[in-house]
Amino acid sequence: MTVHLDHLLVGELAELGPKAVPSGIAKLPVDRPLHLGREGFDGDAQGDRKHHGGPDKAVHHYPFEHYTAWRQELGATPLLAAPGAFGENLSTSGMTEATVALGDRFRLGTALIEVSQGRQPCWKLNFRHDVPDMALRVQKSGRTGWYYRVLEEGTVEPGASFTLVDRRSPDWTLHRLWHTLYVDTLNFDELAAMAALEHLPDGWRRYARRRLENRRVESWDSRLKGTSETTA
Repeated sequence: MTVHLDHLLVGELAELGPKAVPSGIAKLPVDRPLHLGREGFDGDAQGDRKHHGGPDKAVHHYPFEHYTAWRQELGATPLLAAPGAFGENLSTSGMTEATVALGDRFRLGTALIEVSQGRQPCWKLNFRHDVPDMALRVQKSGRTGWYYRVLEEGTVEPGASFTLVDRRSPDWTLHRLWHTLYVDTLNFDELAAMAALEHLPDGWRRYARRRLENRRVESWDSRLKGTSETTA
């Protein structure tokens, strides 16, 4: 099945939450081609460059089919009426965490992109949706979305087709990665296999290594609740 880019979205910096934190999570669709560089689309911004954006998180993809489940859970809020509620750059139907794998390479427009990691939801989603535990809900649901790194810069426009050109680790779907991190959290065989994935960003491989060494799961509170420095 051919999957098309239904919506291409970017966002400028805006104040978010009671502390008016600068954030680019509020993204809107565009109807024109955009240049995709190594760190993202022209016109797209991130308020916290330490934890968001960068080469391994240049582009965020969120399946639009997940919106049905969120509307059932949260109600038909205005934010869930159209793509952009989760800070995504790419919105499609036909690709999910169950079918997309780490290291999958796609030709999208004239750009070549590679799936680099799943999305680790952070506390900014709580303010975006006005739901105090929204980040935790996203994490528990497995409906997280994912990121790409850009292997070849190019131009992308709404309606472009995703053409799969390579699968570097087809057994490691994003669902499997999520399950290892957040469900079967101390499965040492899975953690060892995860740590050995060379095309997984170093930060994610460190999660696996630390659990193997410490035999315990790290705290997620700062990322999910914003109680201290975020790690999303």
